[in-house]
Amino acid sequence: MKNISILGSTGSIGTQALDVIRHHKEKFNVVALSANNNIDLLLEQIKEFKPALVCVYNEKSYELLGKKLIEENIKDVELCTKMDGLVKVATCKGTDLLLTCVVGMIGLIPTVKAIENKIDIALANKETLVVAGDIVISKAREYGVKILPVDSEHSAIFQCLVGEKNSEIKNIMLTASGGAFRGMEKSQIMNKKAREALKHPNWSMGSKITIDSATLMNKGLEIIEAYHLFNTPLEKIKVYVHKQSLIHSMVEFVDNSIKAQIAVPDMRGAISYAFFYPNRTPSVMNELDLFGKNMTFDMVDEDTFPCIKLAKESLKQGGTSTCVLNSANEELVYAYLADKIKFYDINEIIEKALEQHKFINNPTLEEILVTDLKTRLFVKEYLKEK
Repeated sequence: MKNISILGSTGSIGTQALDVIRHHKEKFNVVALSANNNIDLLLEQIKEFKPALVCVYNEKSYELLGKKLIEENIKDVELCTKMDGLVKVATCKGTDLLLTCVVGMIGLIPTVKAIENKIDIALANKETLVVAGDIVISKAREYGVKILPVDSEHSAIFQCLVGEKNSEIKNIMLTASGGAFRGMEKSQIMNKKAREALKHPNWSMGSKITIDSATLMNKGLEIIEAYHLFNTPLEKIKVYVHKQSLIHSMVEFVDNSIKAQIAVPDMRGAISYAFFYPNRTPSVMNELDLFGKNMTFDMVDEDTFPCIKLAKESLKQGGTSTCVLNSANEELVYAYLADKIKFYDINEIIEKALEQHKFINNPTLEEILVTDLKTRLFVKEYLKEK
């Protein structure tokens, strides 16, 4: 039986992961969970999966859950909070695999600590590699830890590379749904509200990731993640808009053959692959009937969706640039969700954040955290003056 801990158990990926575990109770044991505010759902998860340790990041919600546990007479679970609590979940004794699916770079420190405790990582928190990929990959090698990608695109690439040599990769081909505004022109998009951007045509995801999909920043972050995960240079990482979301990504090899991973758009497939790796097992996701299906591919319009261009430029610059890109984007996405800014303010203010920051070429973990903080402060101050 494999012991699983989950950072972000009440989010989209976390709930789907628990659904996979629910269907394979004989294979998995949940030892620790974390959430931020969704106390009612977390309480139900505690009752069903009986983790020994639970972190509620938000202190008020932590206190509320404590009261609910007393009311329910649930005594056999330890509660913790804040970053120390997330680290405690990530390094929980007996954990074989940590699924990190929190949103944003809040997952960085817990992931690093888990690696240092020789716990394998199922990674659905791409920001960890975006802001500190060199450090994280280096530590994983040092401690002999496996990083198993859970993003559908990177899971697809990972599966396509089984039995292949990295030296024989010609191109990694990331597919993008195109998000809610695919096919539209700038003039049509510029005044679109967040509520419209949240209407993703294919995937059910959290609000932050869905906005990133609409701006195509999600694909930019995935380029950076692929660069670190698969040790592949930027010029070999291509992006194609595949609006059907059936081919989750592809790898082209030096003999011009292409491998593709194809399935219905259901994150439980990628989660299952990471949980059961290196084996496969009957999946809880639906079968894909290919008959009558169309599969189309288009180039990305980087002028209409400039965030992907910013991500590429940040990766070329390296150092703290990708941290600034990510931190500014996180703050601006939440501002857009709150209707405080317009769609194209996101890329314009990210560019300003990149221009003003003090670049560090080979940052330490501490320097990355400081850069993150300074970037967020810059964005917040800029928005106040806007």
